[in-house]
Parts: sequence; C-alpha cells; structure tokens
Amino acid sequence: MKKIFLLLLVLALSFFSCEKDDICDANTPTTPRLVITFYDITNPAVLKNVTNLKVVGAGMTDGIIFNTSATGESKYLTSGNAISIPLKTNEDTTSYNFTLNSGNANPALVNEDNIKFDYTRADIFVSRACGFKTLFTLNTSNPYTHTDAAVPDEKWIQYISVEKSNIDNENDTHLKIFF
Repeated sequence: MKKIFLLLLVLALSFFSCEKDDICDANTPTTPRLVITFYDITNPAVLKNVTNLKVVGAGMTDGIIFNTSATGESKYLTSGNAISIPLKTNEDTTSYNFTLNSGNANPALVNEDNIKFDYTRADIFVSRACGFKTLFTLNTSNPYTHTDAAVPDEKWIQYISVEKSNIDNENDTHLKIFF
C-alpha cells in the first residue's frame, strides 16, 4: 500500500513541473508591413496595376518575394495594384529600389526609382510566446525621399500620398503611389 501511495505521489508531483506550451498563434498580429496601393496619375480615383514591379532593398541583390509559387526571377515580380513591404525594425530608415517593367528586353521601358522611408519605431510586447512586434510612425515632416536611379527627370512615380502615417496593421493603405 505504501509503495502504491509513493508511486502516486511521485506521479502527481511530476505534473507540477509541466508548463503550458507557449506557441504563438498564427493569427496573432505581428510587425506590420507598409501597404502601398498604385493609382493612375491621370485619373487619381482609379487603381492602376503595375507591370512586373520588382522591389529591392538598398544594398541587397534579391528582391522581395511576391510570388512564392514561382521560381527564378519571376518570384520577385508583381503586377497588381497593391503591395506590402517590410520596414527595418532596427533602424529609422528603409530604402528600396522600385523597378517598373523589370526584366523587359527593351531597356528603355525599364524604369527604376529609389524611395527612402523615414519613421520612428515602438516595440510592443505581444506575449511570451510571440515576443515583441514593432509599430512604425512615418515622419510627418519628411516621410520619404524619392529619386530616380538613373536620370532625375525620368521618374515613373509621379506623386506619393501618405494616407496613414501610423503603421500598426496591414488592413489599411499607408501610401498611395500615382504613376
């Protein structure tokens, strides 16, 4: 009887050392990306699709992967009217090269603009399992710097409008680009 009691006591005490599994739920909001939508400069109310847009971070060789099912260079290309791009969580600026018609056989149709985003960061504790997420606020006085990579007068991006300076989710458009 004592042996059974001792065995049950050891077994019961072993359950006290167990902890709840800390697994970050896939639906938990994490660090949001910058959401950009594209519009027609001649008719600003109309969304406009970009053609073979490639977005590459400054100093990087590979672009942002927009098409996970594609292989080769085509995985970096998008032809939609909206994109989401990450901002650096360890710096207050992020620079990207936006290349329109990337990979086109006619080099005259390929146009690259550089955009540097300036912002402040705030790290927010989500949970022990998920850690921290970073929220961004675009600098209100100078949220971006826009230049052409080759010739300053030949920008394909005509105008950028800041729609929402607080980047705290991916449900809203943060920037509108007109071209």
